[in-house]
Amino acid sequence: MNILGGLPRMTAPLSRSVEDYLKTIYQLARDGHAATTDIAERLVIAPASVTGMIKRLAESGHVEHEPYRGVRLTPQGRAVALAVMRRHRIIESYLITKLGYDWATVHVEAERLEHAASDDLIERMAFALGQPQYDPHGAPIPTRDGDIEQVDLVPLAEVAAGSRVALRQVEDSDPERLRYLKSLGLVPTVEVEVTDRQPFGGPMTVRLEGREDQERVIGVELASCLLVERR
Repeated sequence: MNILGGLPRMTAPLSRSVEDYLKTIYQLARDGHAATTDIAERLVIAPASVTGMIKRLAESGHVEHEPYRGVRLTPQGRAVALAVMRRHRIIESYLITKLGYDWATVHVEAERLEHAASDDLIERMAFALGQPQYDPHGAPIPTRDGDIEQVDLVPLAEVAAGSRVALRQVEDSDPERLRYLKSLGLVPTVEVEVTDRQPFGGPMTVRLEGREDQERVIGVELASCLLVERR
C-alpha cells in the first residue's frame, strides 16, 4: 500500500531554525502578519537576530516584510509552516496513543522530533493512527496537502456568564498547567457552562457536564489558555 501517495517532497532540507521561524510566524500572525518583537519574544531571541533572519527568509522567498505591519508568510513559507505543524501534531498523537506518553510532557518531545522525522515516517504514523484530525491538545492537524481546519474559537476568558461552550483546544507549552487542567477535567471536547464571572478581572466559575464534582473556579489567566466553541 502506498501510504504517501502524492505527498510533495522538499527539494532541499531547511534548518531547524528556519522551520521554527516559519512555524512561529504562522502561529503569531494576526490579519496575516506577525510583529518582529512578538517573534523575538516567542523564540527567546534578540530582536536584532530576528531582523537578520527575516531578511534571509525574505531573500529565500519564504516571507514578505511590510513596514509598520510586520512579517507575513508567502505561499512557500506557509506550506513549510504547515508541514512542520503536521509533523509535530502527528508525533504528539503517536507518542500518546502508541507509546503511552503523558499529554503534559509530549509537546517538548515532539519539538525535538519534528525536525528530524521524515515525511515517510510521519505518514506511516498518521496511517497507523487512522489519519487523526486533531492532536491531543485539540489543535487541528494540517493535511498532507497543506489544508488546515479553520474554526471560530474564542478564549474562555471572553465568554459571558450564562453561556454554554465546548472546550476545543488548550495551550500546550506549559507541562504543569496541562497537568492542572487535566486534574480539573478541562480537556478538549468537554462541555462547559459559565455560571459566574467576577468583575475587574476576577475569577470565573464554570460547570462541567458529566462530572459529579461539576463546578470549577478558575482565574482569567488560565481561562485565556482555553479555546472554546460557542454553542
